Formats: sequence, C-alpha cells, structure tokens
Amino acid sequence: MKKLVLTLLLLTTLGTVSSANSAPLPGIFDHVEPPSWWVGMHEPHLQIMLHGAHIADLSASTASAGVQIERQITRANPNYLWLDLRIDPATAAGQVMLDFSRAGKTVAHLPYALAARAPQSAARQGFGPADAIYLIVPDRFANGDPSNDSVAGLTDRLNRANPGGRHGGDIEGIRQHLDYIAAMGFTTIWPTPLLENNQPAYSYHGYAMTDLYQVDARFGSNAAYQQLVAEGKTKGLGFVQDIVLNHIGSNHWWMKDMPTADWLNSPGKLRITNHRRSTIQDAYASADDRSGFTDGWFSEGMPDLNQRNPLLSTYLIQNSLWWVEYAGLTGIRTDTYSYSDKDFLARWSARMLAEYPHLNMVGEEWNGNPLVVSYWQKGKVNRDGYISSMPSFMDFPLSEALRAGLMEKDENENGLMRMYLTLAQDSVYPDPGNLVIFEGNHDMSRLISQLGDDLDLQRMALVYIATMRGIPQFLYGSEILAASAAKRDDGEVRSDFPGGWAGDRRNAFTGAGLSEAQAGTQRFLRTLLNWRKHTAAVQHGKLMHYIPENGTYVYFRYDGASKVMVAFNKNPKAVALDTTRFHEMLTHKASGTDIFTGTTTSLANTLTLPARSVNVLEIHD
Repeated sequence: MKKLVLTLLLLTTLGTVSSANSAPLPGIFDHVEPPSWWVGMHEPHLQIMLHGAHIADLSASTASAGVQIERQITRANPNYLWLDLRIDPATAAGQVMLDFSRAGKTVAHLPYALAARAPQSAARQGFGPADAIYLIVPDRFANGDPSNDSVAGLTDRLNRANPGGRHGGDIEGIRQHLDYIAAMGFTTIWPTPLLENNQPAYSYHGYAMTDLYQVDARFGSNAAYQQLVAEGKTKGLGFVQDIVLNHIGSNHWWMKDMPTADWLNSPGKLRITNHRRSTIQDAYASADDRSGFTDGWFSEGMPDLNQRNPLLSTYLIQNSLWWVEYAGLTGIRTDTYSYSDKDFLARWSARMLAEYPHLNMVGEEWNGNPLVVSYWQKGKVNRDGYISSMPSFMDFPLSEALRAGLMEKDENENGLMRMYLTLAQDSVYPDPGNLVIFEGNHDMSRLISQLGDDLDLQRMALVYIATMRGIPQFLYGSEILAASAAKRDDGEVRSDFPGGWAGDRRNAFTGAGLSEAQAGTQRFLRTLLNWRKHTAAVQHGKLMHYIPENGTYVYFRYDGASKVMVAFNKNPKAVALDTTRFHEMLTHKASGTDIFTGTTTSLANTLTLPARSVNVLEIHD
C-alpha cells in the first residue's frame, strides 16, 4: 500500500510539470530555448531564442488564444531569431502553435508547450536555518545505473582509476540512497551541477556546461532529475540546484555559432580573470583591474559570458526560472557569484524572488572578509548605492576561522578567539542567520585532514556547524572521516563514497567495513542532526557567546521556550568551568542534559568539561 501511495504521489507531482518537455523540433530549428514555459507566471513576458540555418528572415505568427508575439529580434548572425511573447494571465495551459513564413509562404509550425504550474508553486518555501544541507558530487556518490557510465557523443568516458576522470555516479545512485540521507538527519540535498558537460576531460564536476537545458546523459535525464526531486519530497528532502551564470564550457554549442559578437567577454584574445573579488567594492580600484576580474575567463575551458548583453541576460534569468519550476526546487546555489556583471546580478536576483518570494538562493563569494561577502546580501545598504536581492551567501569567513581556530594555539587573537572575533563582525550582514555555514566543500581539503586527523577537533567542528547561527552544510563523506591531502587535491577531496559501487569493500550506507572511528563519527553526526531537527532554539533562536578563556569557548542558543548551551574545551585535561559567569543565561537552579548521553548535570556553580571535548546541553531552569 505504501508503495502504491508513493507511486500515485510521484505521478501527481510529475503530471503538473512533465509537459515542460519540448515536442520534436521542425527541421529548420536546431534549438528552441526555453524548450517550454508555464501559464500563470508573475511576469507575463517570455523571450524565446531560436537557432537554425538562415532563420533570421522568417516571420512568426500565432493564432493561439492569450498569446501575442510582440516583437521579433535579429542580429548579424542569420542563424538566430528571438521572439518576445506576452502570455495573458488568463491563458489556459496547453500547446501554442507558432507559425513561420518566408516571403508569404508558411515553412514551419512549431508546437510550444505552456504547462500548468504545480499547486502553490509561487509560494514554495525555500531552505533555511531549520534545514541541514548535504553537499554531493554526483559522479562520486553512487553508481545506480552502470548503463550510462559512458555515452556515445559525450567524449569524457568512464575511467574510475583516474582521480580526475568520470567515475560513474549518477542521479539513480542518489535516488537509491535518499533514505540514508534522510536518516542521517539531512533535510536538503545540494548536488554539484548535473547539466551536460561535454568537455574532452575533467567534466565530472559539472561547472563547464555545454547545454543549459539538458541533464548530462551520464547522470541520467531531465525526467530522472525531476523524479528524484519529487521522490525526495516524500522523504522530507528538498533540492538545491547548482547553477553557473558566469561562464559556460568551451564545447557549448554556442561556441560553434556565436549568437552575437558580444555574447562573450574577451572573445578575441584570451584573458584569464585576476580573481580579485574585492575590486567590485574597492573605491580606489582601477577600471582595468575591475574588468580584469569580471570580464576575464575563469579558465581556458570556461568562456566568460557577457551578461551586459540584454538577450543573454534574459536567457540566463529565464533558464534559472525554468529549472526551479520544472524540477520543483527549494533553492539555488550560484557558483562564482560576483564574477558576473553586478547590475545583471541585481536584476537576476530580483526577478527570481518576484516569481518565488520565499525561495532561498545562496551565492558563492569565496572571500574571508565579511565586508566583501556582506556587500551582496539582500538588505545591505552599500555606499555606492548597489541593491541586491540575494538572500544568502556561503559564510567563507566563518569557515576559514573555524578551521584555523581549531588548529591554532589559544593565545592573543588566535585559536578559539579567532572564531569569536569573526562572529563578532556579524553586524555587517543584513541577515547573518541566513548565511550557509559549512565545515567543507568540494573545493577544499577534507576537514579531518585539515585538522591533522584529530577526531576530537573534528567533532568540535561538526557541533559548531550544527549549532551555530546560520544554515548548516556538510560535505558528503565528512560523516565517515573521508580524507584527502592537507593541501587541496580535487581528486582526493571528491573521492568515491564507500558502498556506492558494486564490489566496494566498505559500505558507508550500511556501515559494513567501516572502522570504529568512521562508524562512531557517523553515529555522532546522525544523533546531532536528528536532534537538531526538533530543536527550535538551534534552528531559529538567538545567540549569545562569551569571550573564550583558557582554551574554552561557550555560547548559548535560545528562544522564549528553550535554551541550549554549547561548551568547547581544547585543553588536554578536564576543566572546571565557573558557570556563575553565565548568569544571564543560567539561573542558580539550572541543569543541563547532554544530548549524546542523556546525563543531566547541575549547572548551579561549575561544569566539568572533559579533556578536548565539545558539550551540547539542553538547559532546564
């Protein structure tokens, strides 16, 4: 019965959006993008880009009710035609017929799907501080369908022996292990990009896209992705899609027939970005340095898009909207956020929230300075008048402080004090509680390796991310002490998850073959995250922290109904903590229950912190 209910739920969910798949194209068109759209969107205008040999001289018309072609746009390249449509709010879902003629003679009919939106689509709730995000590199997580490991027409083929090659993980592998992810206590999945990367090598990571409307066939299909998200929802899991606005892969089909002469930045002579993110806000930066950041290519294989081109700007905005609606997403993560034109980013973020007011979107601004990161967050009043609508960013300053602070000696402004002082700069953020905090990601050395294989410090980091203000994110494999070189090595960082491939000696999904340290860390994080799912004070409560003293650091999360105390002791011996110092948070009758052991201890005068420990206590006054 349970299986039948799940099947019916999936069919109901998919039925509202599956019509987003495009019909076969007439022979004169090679590409029609977006391939479909929806009725009832907040913005009634839609721009369709058509590509085919010598189509710019076509005249388009439609007799379909509720749809008007307001403008045709052509540029110097005769192989492109853009149509500006207006879709009346009362238009019924169905198929629009677009007719094309040349010299008065009809030459093609293009059926174009306008689907019904899913119920309450515009009101969808994005991920937030009540969630815990699981970051997955799909190629390295689990191989659920070996038949798609290598695909004809996609040049980078299976080579699991190569750390930088394709290893075969796919959408089906994620789907088969949704129960594991949910049981661990995660509520949101962030896969690195799933779209086609038809690059000759090193394509598995997904950030060099060659088709912005097509899931890479080595991962599965658009429909498989759609079903993955729908099935995840039945298990309490939302999905964040990783998108790239800044660049494409060098084998993108645009590169063979550029839509306009200014579609790319620096199209004639290769110019690599200087990566100086601060130039955007630097009042003294030269214009050349600033353009050297935004207009340079991320790498030779990643051409830089010129979002100042209005046709491309509209294309990218509609592409993001299309995936949210088509796949049923609860959020977006935007790669290399500040590398794109900042005025475009303002328009893009505003349009996304106009369509989905409660959607959460997190940008990557890899900088350790809170002033640089906070510039981009929604609500920030900037001296230059720049207004962003981007709700969230990855908290790189706090992540860097956590890793350094746990390893450093506790003296002067180092060690735990570094973490304290970084947090004390939260006043520069409009909404620090909506930042995504993380112990690691796919571009950083593994946490346990950065911490010198110290299990005590690893547990401190996991607790910190799970209990600190913000939205916690963990990298797949951190729960089983996945290791890498201390210096970044992408192949090692993005290692295969044990048990994801037939014949694996170890299986992290079942626990078979794990060491006691690995199994113990997995149990530890599972307990922590499942406790967090039901602890409002940690999800949405306020924060009060106390200046670190003698290798200890204490903070409280609290709301009107509950209170949690988190205490770190980095010392090699137990410490008796004077709890009267925390009188603002603890009454003389207070006691605390350890969330891991269930032991309740009086907090009237002192609390003994075991050597090199982190303590999470639910407070009873």
